[in-house]
Amino acid sequence: MIKTVIFDLDDTLYDEIDYCRSGFAAVAEFLANLHGTPPAERIFDCLWKQFTGGNHTRTFNAALDELDINYDDKLINELIRVYRNHIPKITLPQDSRDVLCLLSNKYTLALLTDGFLPAQKLKVQALGIEEYFKCIIYTEELGRDCWKPSPAGFEKIMQSLNVKPEAIACIADNEQKDFIAPNKLGFLTIQMIRSACIHTSTPLETGREKSLTGSTSQQNYAAAQYVIQKISELPALLENLGAE
Repeated sequence: MIKTVIFDLDDTLYDEIDYCRSGFAAVAEFLANLHGTPPAERIFDCLWKQFTGGNHTRTFNAALDELDINYDDKLINELIRVYRNHIPKITLPQDSRDVLCLLSNKYTLALLTDGFLPAQKLKVQALGIEEYFKCIIYTEELGRDCWKPSPAGFEKIMQSLNVKPEAIACIADNEQKDFIAPNKLGFLTIQMIRSACIHTSTPLETGREKSLTGSTSQQNYAAAQYVIQKISELPALLENLGAE
């Protein structure tokens, strides 16, 4: 029987693209205050075009080149700092809040999130979700080598909540890293595919159970056992699985 539900944060409880938009707006405002730079709106449009066009690694460099703004490594690092330290303008979708309210009355909820600090903590504060979780793990605080697919964060939750793996469900989005450790540990795993999510590939059949049989390679452990496309489907799925 499931007693504990572990949630991922980005693209599971809200659309991470909203955070990216907020961060680029903060960077645009910062750059617009420098001498001889274009207005913030133009800078943002250029940053957003680069990012939504698929440039997720050298967004700042490419945008500054396009805007003909001189830069060096020091400026790029400062823009990264502004992005990660800005107060995000993001909100928790109502369906996510409804589900957290409902599940917190029946299960012990935990949150485990990768990412740089203080960005992840600022996201949690902006979304106003701390009250729902008995345990929140920021894997960055455990060390960079504890980011998923490391099992360290999940093991920390099991230890903190004194819960066995067979009593845990893990809800996340990214099939490349989120489910490897939970599957190996023996959790129930559920992939949440939000329509605007950044990291999820081709959408899969809603509610489809996946096989974990066969070899024990990391690739075979990457897939979640169940898939949902609306977080509102989660309570009923947990209820049905608990009855099996």
